[in-house]
Amino acid sequence: MRIPLKKINRALKKRFGGRVQAVVERGVLVLRGSAEDWDGVVAVGRLAASPKSRWYTVNEVTWPGAAQRQPKPVPQTDESLAGRAPDVLLIGAGVTGAAIARELMRWNVDLLWVEKEHDVALHASSRNDGMVHPGVDLHKGTAKYHYNRLGNRMYGGVCAALGVPFRRTGQYLCFKGRAMRPLLYFTLPYWKWLGLSGVRVLGDKALHAAEPGVDEALHCGLFFPQAGIVCPYGLTIAMAENAVQNGAHLSLDTCVTGMDVENGRILAVHTDRGTVRPRIVINAAGVFCEDIAQMAQDHFFSIHPRKGTNAILDKKAKRMVRTIYSGMGTTATKTVHSKGGGIVSTVDGNVLVGPDAVETPEKEDFSTSVQSVRATFEKQRHAAPALRESDIITYFTGVRAATYEEDFIIRPGMFTENIIHAAGIQSPGLTAAPAIAQEVARLAYGQLSATTPPARNAAYDPTRRPIPHVAGLPDEARAALIRQNPDYGEIVCRCEEVSRGEILDALRRPVPCDTVDGVKRRVRPGMGRCQGGFCGPLVTAIIAEEKGISLEQVRKSGAGGAQLLRPTKQREQKRERKEAQRMERMTS
Repeated sequence: MRIPLKKINRALKKRFGGRVQAVVERGVLVLRGSAEDWDGVVAVGRLAASPKSRWYTVNEVTWPGAAQRQPKPVPQTDESLAGRAPDVLLIGAGVTGAAIARELMRWNVDLLWVEKEHDVALHASSRNDGMVHPGVDLHKGTAKYHYNRLGNRMYGGVCAALGVPFRRTGQYLCFKGRAMRPLLYFTLPYWKWLGLSGVRVLGDKALHAAEPGVDEALHCGLFFPQAGIVCPYGLTIAMAENAVQNGAHLSLDTCVTGMDVENGRILAVHTDRGTVRPRIVINAAGVFCEDIAQMAQDHFFSIHPRKGTNAILDKKAKRMVRTIYSGMGTTATKTVHSKGGGIVSTVDGNVLVGPDAVETPEKEDFSTSVQSVRATFEKQRHAAPALRESDIITYFTGVRAATYEEDFIIRPGMFTENIIHAAGIQSPGLTAAPAIAQEVARLAYGQLSATTPPARNAAYDPTRRPIPHVAGLPDEARAALIRQNPDYGEIVCRCEEVSRGEILDALRRPVPCDTVDGVKRRVRPGMGRCQGGFCGPLVTAIIAEEKGISLEQVRKSGAGGAQLLRPTKQREQKRERKEAQRMERMTS
């Protein structure tokens, strides 16, 4: 693809003077110079690239704040992986990485899968709205369109095999003005051409019968039946467990720190747990994909992180939101860089409102401000005026891994032979993940087959036994389970009706779990109205007992996530009395 370099440089000069310039190096558009702030850096990238670009863009423009940014410290090191020579080194344990790991295990490959965090799904894969997108705003010819369409079709089968709840609720786009309804019929051929079947136009009565909470000022809408909802971190955990049960070696708290590259091939990968020598590397590192590409000397794209804040409402708000909807022609409308957010009835019974889209230079900036929460909520309340801020029980912020082309990068390396990238995976990455995994596995098989073709894994089992949710079982099944194991009859979390047995199950699964948040993501204690105010200490005690550690050693999340600093004086005195009684019994 010919890059219109003169045209781009004219536009850059007009906007930024002589401070920024574009050059073409090895077929890649490279931007260099300086900007006043991070917003200026992003503006340079957006001016030089767009979703219609057919070239890759690397943005090396600097700004004053860049020198002040410090990476997170590397965790404590060891040599537990030193000397490993796996067939495949997979980097990143978000939903894309988990889907790839599960797909790769259909073959007899030695897979080493590393993740720098203490658990899987700790970044964007646990910080999104859980929507399975129909592809309303995607364009033919893009990777997003291709993989979203394939992935959407796969969801029912994938979730059924893994025991993950999934509902195909459909999505409503709602419009102001009754005069819009006849105009919407003219869009139906477009949706059919886009590959979206069954799209319907709804008038006043049908729209408000389907979604009673929709604002009366919204008079008509389009219904897209392909949309659905899933728990994003639940799906990621399920895929990871299935990959591990089929032979994947998952190493958490493992950070990639560098690579040795010679003659266009990766010879060694350095981690904080030793140096490994994989045959091929798969880059699924989310917002850190660009860092991995630089280490591999295969830097042909840039990531500009984008924050999005969501609010979660109490389950009582569910009566006002049955599916997924958003109001068009309101402040919630999308731009080319943001889907505009929406109102989602989650698979767990809550209502989620959001997200917004804010550019940030920080790849791990999960901070949430009051202003951001209120702005997110107000933006969506135009579609559902009955929603109340008082129903918000929590909120969270995720960071999306956007490229300047606003598209996925699913391909082998451009300059380095034995690397495969699954980069730029932002929305609809959750929907596309199963299809992306199939393509990456195909590419990996091709590279491995150049020397020793892997055989099929005859023992591969695509199914996974989920943890039973006792409260959701029929009475007879629940009673039988409790008779078999009384721990399922002891309720620990009142809000979500989670039993002790479920918590113990979460601590004994194939993917290691030993934190309060890890248990929370698996079986939901602390996800209700009180946000762990009642069950938090009980969950902490169960973890300590199960893992054979003290209460002070139980972490909320990973390293640095201490909850308890030291015993209270009263507890220390009680401990001393018990120890004295024990010694007395031993000597009597």
